[in-house]
Amino acid sequence: MAQDISQLLPLDPHRVLKLAAKSMFDVFEQLAMGMMVVDREHRIVWISEGYKRFLPGLGISGPDDFVGRPVEEVVPNTLMGSVVDSGRPVLVDLLTNQAGTFLVTRLPLHDAQGRVIGAIGMVLLDHPGTNMQPLMTKFTRLQRELDDARKQLAVQRRSRYTIASFIGTSPAAVGLKSMALRVANTESTVLLLGETGTGKEVLAQAIHAASPRSAGPFIGINIAAIPESLLEAEFFGVAPGAFTGAGTKARDGKFKMASGGTLFLDEVGDMPLPLQAKLLRVLQEQEVEPLGANEVVRVDVRVIAATSRDLPAMVASGEFRADLFYRLNVLPIRLPALRERLSDLGALADALLADIARCSGMPQRMLTPDALEILMGQRWPGNVRELRNVLEQASVMTDDLQLTPAHLANVLPGRAAPTSPLRLAVDEPDQHAATPHAADSIRPLPDLMADLERNAIGAALRATAGNRVAAAKLLRISRATLYEKLVLYPELRNVGAIPR
Repeated sequence: MAQDISQLLPLDPHRVLKLAAKSMFDVFEQLAMGMMVVDREHRIVWISEGYKRFLPGLGISGPDDFVGRPVEEVVPNTLMGSVVDSGRPVLVDLLTNQAGTFLVTRLPLHDAQGRVIGAIGMVLLDHPGTNMQPLMTKFTRLQRELDDARKQLAVQRRSRYTIASFIGTSPAAVGLKSMALRVANTESTVLLLGETGTGKEVLAQAIHAASPRSAGPFIGINIAAIPESLLEAEFFGVAPGAFTGAGTKARDGKFKMASGGTLFLDEVGDMPLPLQAKLLRVLQEQEVEPLGANEVVRVDVRVIAATSRDLPAMVASGEFRADLFYRLNVLPIRLPALRERLSDLGALADALLADIARCSGMPQRMLTPDALEILMGQRWPGNVRELRNVLEQASVMTDDLQLTPAHLANVLPGRAAPTSPLRLAVDEPDQHAATPHAADSIRPLPDLMADLERNAIGAALRATAGNRVAAAKLLRISRATLYEKLVLYPELRNVGAIPR
C-alpha cells in the first residue's frame, strides 16, 4: 500500500513553500528554452545554460559580456524592467528583436517582506510560428496595423502650413512673415496676439514648420472649447484609475504628446486661474504630473500661445496671472487685422475661392473688379475667417462663375438686396406700399439685430458688475462666445467693471 503523501511532506508550511518553489524552478529550468534573472536595478544576475544559445543573435560574444549589464541594453524590447518596477507579471507575451520572435513569460520576485527584488524571465518557445501559427498571424497583422496607424498619426500631427501659406505682400504681411522666420529658430515661447480670424493658428504651424522641431509633432488645443473640469486632464494626462471612469490604462496629455515638437495653446486668455499656476510650473520646469500619478514626467516642448484678448488689461484686473503673462510674452507677435492690409484682400480672396472650390467640388468662382472694390470697403471684424464665410455663401448661392456686387449684396452685413425689377400692375396699385418717408425710416435687419445684441450684452455686464462668466450664463451663451462678441463691440469691454 502506497504511503500517504502527507507523511512525506514536512509539517512546517514555510519549508513546504520553499520546497515547492525549488521544485517549480527546477521544472521551469528543464522545460523552458532559456531563463534569466534580473535584480531590482534591472541588472542581469543569472542566465540558464539554455539562454546562452540566444546570445549570438543578440550580438553578444559570451555570458561575461551579458551578465551584470542592464537588461534594456542587451535585450531590445524587453519588459523585464517594467515587471520589476510595477510588480505585475506578464504571463504570456511575444518578444521580437534581432534574435528572432519568442514566446516568453515574466514574473516578479519578492523577498520575505513582499518587496520586489527582481524578476525572472523564461523563453517558452523560440520559434512560436511553427507551433502557434494562428496566434503569430494575428500578431503580425496587428503589428502591421499599429505601424500604419502610427504613420498616419505622425502625418496628421505635422504642421499643414508654412510661412508661404500666410498670404500677403503688404508691408504688414511681409514684416509679420519676417518676424515669424526670426523667432522660428529660437526655443523661446511665442505669444501671438490679434483679433479673431487673423490667422494665428496658420502662423503657429508655419513657425513650427520653419523651426528645428519641424520633424516633431505639432499639437494644438483650443482652451476656450474645452470645459474647465477637463482642461487639466487634457494638458497633463491621467494615470490609470485616477478617478471613476478613468479606465485602467494611462492617458497621455497634450504636453506629453507634443514632446519633441510644439504645443499650440489657442485662446490662452480663457484659461482658468487655478490652471494658470500649473501651466507656469510646466513651462519653467519642463515636467508634468498626470492626474492621479505620484511621479513627474519630463517633456521637451516648445510652446506657442495665442489670444484675441487684451492680456495686459486682464493682468491689471486680476483675471490673468502676471507671472504667467511674462513667461508667455517672451516673443510677442501681433497679427494685423484684415482692414490694416486691404491690399492683400485680392490675393486672399483668390486663394480662399480656390480652396472653397476644392472642398465643395464646385467650379472656382472669380471676383469682378467692382465686387472686389465692395469687399475692400468693409471693416471685416471677423477678418479672414469672415471673408471666407462671405465668399463661401456667395459661391454656394449661385451657378455663375463670376461674383458681382449683386451676388455679395445678400451675404455682406448691412447691405440690402437689390430691388427687384418686377413692378406691380398699374391697374392694381398696392394699397399697403410704404411712403417714401416711411421707407427712409426703416433700418436694415442686420443692423437692428446687432443693436439688440449689443444692448443685451451691455445689460448683462452691468447686472453682473462686469463678471463675464456670470454675464455669459445670464445670456445663455458660452464664455468663448461672449469674448468673441466683445471683440466685435470693444466699447463694452469695461461695462460694469468696478473702477480700480
